[in-house]
Amino acid sequence: MQENNKSKKFLIIDSNAVIHRAFHALPPLKTQKGEIVNAIYGFCLILFKTLKDIKPDFVVACFDVKAPTLKHAMSPLYKAKRKKAPDELYSQIDGVKKILNVFGIPVFEKPGYEADDLIAELAIKIQAKQVKPKLETIILTGDNDALQLVNKVTKVFFLRRGVKDIVLFGEKEVKEKYQGLLPYQLTDFRALRGDPSDNIPGVTGIGEKTAIELLNKFTSLENIYQVIEEKSKKLKEIKPAVLEKLIKYKEQALLSKDLATPNLNSGTSFSLEKLAFGSFKKEEVEGILKEFEFFALLNKIPSKGVFQQAEMFSPLKAENKTEQEIEAMENQGVFSKKVVLLEKDLIPVVKQMEQNGIKVDVKSLTHLSNKLTKELALFKKEIYQKAGKEFNINSSQQLSDILFSELKISTDKVKKTPKGALSTNIKELVKLKGEHPLIDFLIKYRELFKLKTGFVDALPRVINSKTGRIHPKFHQLGTETGRMSCSSPNLQNIPVKGEMGKEIRKCFIAEDGFAFVSADYSQMELKIAAHLSRDLKMIKAFKEGKDIHILTASEIFNKPQKDITKEDRNLAKTLNFGILYGMGPVSFSQQAGLSRKIAKEFIEKYFTQFSQLKSFIEEQKGKALKDGFTETILGRKRFFLEINSRDQRIRAQAERMAVNLPLQGSAAEIMKMAMLRIAKQGVLNKNCKLLLQIHDEFLFEIKSELAKTTSLKIKNIMEGVIKMEFPLTVEVKTGPDWGSLELI
Repeated sequence: MQENNKSKKFLIIDSNAVIHRAFHALPPLKTQKGEIVNAIYGFCLILFKTLKDIKPDFVVACFDVKAPTLKHAMSPLYKAKRKKAPDELYSQIDGVKKILNVFGIPVFEKPGYEADDLIAELAIKIQAKQVKPKLETIILTGDNDALQLVNKVTKVFFLRRGVKDIVLFGEKEVKEKYQGLLPYQLTDFRALRGDPSDNIPGVTGIGEKTAIELLNKFTSLENIYQVIEEKSKKLKEIKPAVLEKLIKYKEQALLSKDLATPNLNSGTSFSLEKLAFGSFKKEEVEGILKEFEFFALLNKIPSKGVFQQAEMFSPLKAENKTEQEIEAMENQGVFSKKVVLLEKDLIPVVKQMEQNGIKVDVKSLTHLSNKLTKELALFKKEIYQKAGKEFNINSSQQLSDILFSELKISTDKVKKTPKGALSTNIKELVKLKGEHPLIDFLIKYRELFKLKTGFVDALPRVINSKTGRIHPKFHQLGTETGRMSCSSPNLQNIPVKGEMGKEIRKCFIAEDGFAFVSADYSQMELKIAAHLSRDLKMIKAFKEGKDIHILTASEIFNKPQKDITKEDRNLAKTLNFGILYGMGPVSFSQQAGLSRKIAKEFIEKYFTQFSQLKSFIEEQKGKALKDGFTETILGRKRFFLEINSRDQRIRAQAERMAVNLPLQGSAAEIMKMAMLRIAKQGVLNKNCKLLLQIHDEFLFEIKSELAKTTSLKIKNIMEGVIKMEFPLTVEVKTGPDWGSLELI
C-alpha cells in the first residue's frame, strides 16, 4: 500500500451555533402545513457549502443539552442574561437531526456539558489518535469562543454574516483579529474583558483594548497576578487605575477564566471508523429534503464522489489489510523492525483464533432468559405496588411522571434530557437511592433488563448456524497502545462481576471431552512499571512475592504490613494503578472519598517512597517533549504533537498518554509475544485451541485429559516470554465453562 501523505480532515459541527445563525439570517419559511423550517433550510445551505469546500473524511455534530451545565454550578449567573430563543427555533432542532441522520453524521451531546465542551474535548482526542499524517480538525461555527481551540492542526470555519459568508481561521487569522494574541490566550482574554453573551463578568472596567495590552505584555492571567503578588519590577508597566481594578476584582477574574475554559471531562469516546463520512444514500437525502419541501436543494446535494472513506491507519481495518497497515506504520516510523516482525507473525494466529470461535449453550441462555423474565416480573410487581399503579417501566416519560409528579420525589439532583425532561437513566436513579423504597427496585430492574436484552437475548443471534459457535472479530491493531480490540460481538465486554455476570459466562461452554483453561498475567502493568523504572522497593517486593498493594499501604500509612486492613489495601490499589495513568489529587480524592488535601499528601508520600517510579514518569514526559514520542519495550512509538501545547490542559493529557504507552503498550506486546510463542512451540493444535484474548488473559479449549499438562506448558511459556529481575506470574484456572473456572 502506498503511503498517503495527504492530510485527512475531521469536521466538527457546532450545531446550535449554526442553527441560531440560520434561524436569524432567513425569513420564517413555512411548509404547506404551516411548519416553520427556516433554520433547517439554512442549516442545509451551510452544511452543503461546508461539505463542498472542506471535503471532510470524518464528520460529527455536537449539540447543547437543555439542562444546567457544570458551569451553572460554578456561577448561577452564567448565561443568565441570555435571551431565550424563540420556540420556533427549538422546534426545528429535531428536523436538523433528521438531516444529519440521513447523511450518516453522528450526534454528540451530553447532559451537564455544552457543545463547546464536547467540541474542545473532541479536538484534543482527535489529535491523540495514532494516525499518520495527523488529522486536520476543522470546526464549523459562528461562535468566537471556538477560536481559542485553533492551533497548527485545528482551524475554525467561521460564519461571519448570513449563511454564505464563511471564512477559515488559522493561527495567523486569529492573531490578526486579536492584535497579536495567540489562540490559547483567548481564554485569558475573556477572563479579563468578560463576555456579555455568556454573562462572564471579567474584570469590571477592563475592556478589549486593555485586555489585549496586558496579555501582550504578560502572556497570561496567572503571570499578571504573579507580577502583582511579587511586586516585581514589571508592576510599573500596569497603569495604576488598571492595577486597582485587577486587585479589586481578582476573584471575579479567576471565576471568569474557569467559566471561559471548556470542560474536557465528559468522557466522550469514539471510533474513527464510525465517524467516517461519505456512505450516505442520496435517495434518502432526497427523501428528507422533499419531506421538508426543500425542492430547490435537490440539485445541490453534495456529490459522494468528492468524499473518500478514510484509508489511513484505522483500528478496525479488514483482515486482508493488516499486513499492509503494519508496513505502512513501519514506513511512517511508528513500528520498529521488532514490532513489524511480531505483528506479521501474529496474523495467522489471530485468524485461527477467530475461526475457532467459542461454543455457547443456547439452552442455558434460554433458561437464563426465562429466569430473568420471571425475576423481572417479580420486580415489576413490587414496583407497581410501591408506585400505587401499573405503568410502562421502560417509558421514560411515564416513569418520570410517577417519580416526580405523583410520588413528589425531589428533582434537585436530577439532570434533564436533551428535550428538557427529567432524566430517569440509571445514573440519575442511583442519585435518588434512599429517597423512596421504589428506587432500589427500579435500579435492580434496569440492571437485569440490560443484562437480558444486551447479552442473554442478543448472544444467540450471533451464533454461526454451521458451527454452533460465536466467531468474534479480533482487531490486531485495535488501539493506539497495541492492545487488541474485539467486535461482532465484543466478548471482552461480557460482564465479569456480579452473580448474573457469572451466570452469563457459564453459558460459554467447552466442547464435550474438552475443558476451558484461563491463563491470566498477574499485576502485569505494575510489574512493567517496576521493570522500566528500576524502582528498588517495587522490584524487591515482586522478587519476594509480596502483595504490592499491602506494601504500598504500609508505606503511605506508616503501618506494619500485618496491620493493613482491607480498606487500606483498596485505597493503596487505587493509588498504585491511578499513579501510572496520571491520576492527580482531584481524581484520587473523588475515587477514594478523601479530601483533596489528604489525597495530595498521600500522592506526595507515595512518590517519596517510590522515588524511582516518580523519576521514570518525569523522564517519559521529558522524552515526549524532546523527541515528540514515547515507545514500548519493542519500539512501538506513539507521537504526541500536543506535548508542546501552551494550553496546560492539552499538555497534561498528552503527558498522561506519554507515560501510559510504555506501560500498557509493553503489556500488550508481552501478550502478543506470549501468544506467538505458544503457537510456535506447537501447543496450539486440535487438542488445544486459543479462543479469546481479553487484555491480560487468554482463554483456551483443551482436551480434558491434557488440560493439566498443557496448561503448565502455557504457564511456563507466558512467564518466560521476557526476562526481568523478578518473575512474571500467571494464574491458571480451569473448568467446564467460562463462569466456573477454578485454580489448578
